[in-house]
This record gives sequence, C-alpha cells and structure tokens, in this order.
Amino acid sequence: MGRDYSKFEEKIGYTFSNKKLLEQAFSHSSYINERKVNHEDSYERMEFLGDAVLELVVSQYLFDHYKEKTEGELTKLRASLVCEATLSQCARTMGISDYLLLSKGEELTGGRQRDSILCDVFEAVLGAIYLDSGLSAARNHVEQFLMTDIEEKQLFYDAKTILQEKMQKDGNKVTYELVEERGPQHSKEFVVHAVIDGIVVGKGIGKTKKAAEQMAAYKTLIASKDEK
Repeated sequence: MGRDYSKFEEKIGYTFSNKKLLEQAFSHSSYINERKVNHEDSYERMEFLGDAVLELVVSQYLFDHYKEKTEGELTKLRASLVCEATLSQCARTMGISDYLLLSKGEELTGGRQRDSILCDVFEAVLGAIYLDSGLSAARNHVEQFLMTDIEEKQLFYDAKTILQEKMQKDGNKVTYELVEERGPQHSKEFVVHAVIDGIVVGKGIGKTKKAAEQMAAYKTLIASKDEK
C-alpha cells in the first residue's frame, strides 16, 4: 500500500484508523482487475454499504429539520440530495478525483472526472468511514459535505421542471438548443442554450446533453431570481 492520504484526511476532517478501508474505497474495479487481485478489494461492496448509510443519514436529517414537509416532499428532497449530479459535485469538493485508483484504460477514457464514478466513490468513502468509526462519524461527514445549501441543490435537481411550469404559467415556451460539443470523444462537454421566445436566457455546460440542459435551466432560474 504505502499511499499517503494525510492531505485527504485533513480536507475531510477525519483520520482513518484502518487506512486499508480508504484504499479500498478509492480502488475502481478496473484497477483491481488490471492487477489480477481479489475483486472484493474494489470499492463496489463499500459503495453498497455507503449507499445504505447515506439514505439513512439523509432521511433522518430531513425528518428532523423539515417537520412541515409531507412524506412525498421529503422523498423528493432526498432524491435531489443523493442524485449523481449532487454527489459527484460533493466528491469534487472533497478532492476525491486526485486519489482514484484506475486502470490505464479507465484513466485514458476520462474516468477520473466521470460523474458516475465520483458519485460511487463518495458513497464508498462514506461506507469506509462507517466501518472505521460507526454511524456518528458517518453522519458528521454527510452533514459536512452534503447537507449544505439544500434549497439550492433541490432547485438544481428540479430546474427543468420548475422552469417548464413557470413558462406554462406565463404563457411562454422554453426550448433547449445544443450549440457546441467539445473535447475528445471519451471526455466530451456539451454546451446548451435555454431559449424563450427566441431569446437565449441561460447557458449550461455538462458532460451529457441532459446535464447541460439542467444547468441552463438552473442558471435561467437564478437569473430570474436576481432580477426580482
């Protein structure tokens, strides 16, 4: 092993007693397969555990802090917090991409910045913290990196729907136009404009067209809030 995770531990405010748990949380299955070692050493099983811990911690936090919301509203809010876009962004804030252990092939195809991998490793790290110190430490980690700016996270998650409803109410129609694809095939970026009545009102950039549309809708909503 021998990898130094002290800077990562400092960044997340948690020091592992068992460093092997953290090493496993960063180990993609392609890395394990390339080295022909036990498949159980990849992050997949750790991610499975972290996913369950995440759902419990987020559910309890929302239950305790949003007493006025119905079960349906809480479910929708939780979905916005545990979705791939939100968790991958949290993973970037934590600096997870710097520590991923990937195969050469996965590295070359942009795996280090792939939202799906970053999301999975966020959950795997959480699972590792749970195994290392229990639920209290896991809860602290989730509250530090995920349970902030909750309303903004929900607005982003629901941006296209909220904008669509707003436009229908005002008698307008929003469309999304793909204006640019850039970058190599394995790591493309899409640029999308949100257009209302022929006027560009928002611009979004994302790793998929859907993500770019969501960002364009979100920026449109933010701009409309700022105008008020």
